[in-house]
Amino acid sequence: MRRIAMMMCAGALALGAAAPATAGAEPRRPEYGRATLTAFASLPARTFVPGSEVSGAQLGTAPINGLTPPFPGQPVQGFSGIARHGDGSYDVLSDNGFGAKANSADFLLRVHRIRPDFRSRTVSVLGGFNLSDPRGLVPFPLTRPDRTLTGADFDVESIVRSLDGTYWIGDEFGPFLLHVDRRGELIDAPIQLPGVKAPENPDLGGAQPNLRSSKGFEGMARSVDGRRVYPLLEGTVTGDPDGTLRMYEFDLRRRTYTDRRWTYRLDDPSHAIGDAIAVDAHRFLIIERDNLQGDAAKVKRVYLADTRDRDRDGALDKTLVADLLDLASPEGTFRFPFQTIEDVIILDDRTLGVLNDNNFPFSSGRTAGSPDDNEFITIRLTRPLHADPRVYR
Repeated sequence: MRRIAMMMCAGALALGAAAPATAGAEPRRPEYGRATLTAFASLPARTFVPGSEVSGAQLGTAPINGLTPPFPGQPVQGFSGIARHGDGSYDVLSDNGFGAKANSADFLLRVHRIRPDFRSRTVSVLGGFNLSDPRGLVPFPLTRPDRTLTGADFDVESIVRSLDGTYWIGDEFGPFLLHVDRRGELIDAPIQLPGVKAPENPDLGGAQPNLRSSKGFEGMARSVDGRRVYPLLEGTVTGDPDGTLRMYEFDLRRRTYTDRRWTYRLDDPSHAIGDAIAVDAHRFLIIERDNLQGDAAKVKRVYLADTRDRDRDGALDKTLVADLLDLASPEGTFRFPFQTIEDVIILDDRTLGVLNDNNFPFSSGRTAGSPDDNEFITIRLTRPLHADPRVYR
């Protein structure tokens, strides 16, 4: 959210260590060139789940970008993960609420089902489901006695849908992996990441965290064969080189992390990632961004990242496929200038869908002083990705 939110682990190289390129190493592939905006739709910031509970009571009563809390319902906001349906609709994940554990106890974690209409430039909300733990699988106390999950319990930031129709969700407070069914009910206990703990981790027990607050699983990709997921941290683990992020492999059948791990190196340590999606067995699309918005925004990029590390520098090879601040359009240059851009999906081999997290009600990257809408754009790349056809499942 606002937090503002490969290299093999087993082997001779240490995580993030930079080895010099050897003679004959394959050079970095050229960038794709200027991508083109092909469609636009938006959902107004002032959109609430019908009949839902009041929210934002812990934000005070001073106006924020023209909106005065508390709010009349649960905002349809903060799209921090996306999964496709085959009928032109999408599941989108709202993140932990209002930006912090302390102020999000009345924000109910939810997956919304939306459908963009690019002709009318609108987004319809078709329904959705809250996340909950009716089986009592969470081993620590929850905020609500009915065990509906809130933004004070987990900071959910990434989502994939398995081939069996269940969902895997990445959290930043543990960081944890959450496994829920089609109703949003937990079907496994939260799965901790071995050896890494954020300050909000309930099992910290007075020990020092080795990951900064809200720097857990911001991105997560499903393998093209559907057997694994690849959660990607947003922050650097203590002891790793500054600006390097760990990407893990988790086996869905065995419910365990494998011994494979890779490194994504940020262009600048001040940057963050927003999302990750698999292109094939070796390549991922990863959003990288600065922490700025509006005219001040300088870096909002989509990279093609390759695990094969052909330049042998110890990190994923990166090729720029789209600069979201410099998209060609019939009106000239189109900018996607949001603080947090946290959703990317492959629509066809040259077209991507990209959505922002509007950090309701805080972000105002489109119009200063006004809360950002949730925007859904499509962009056309200058050449094909040659993606594995299984990415569309």
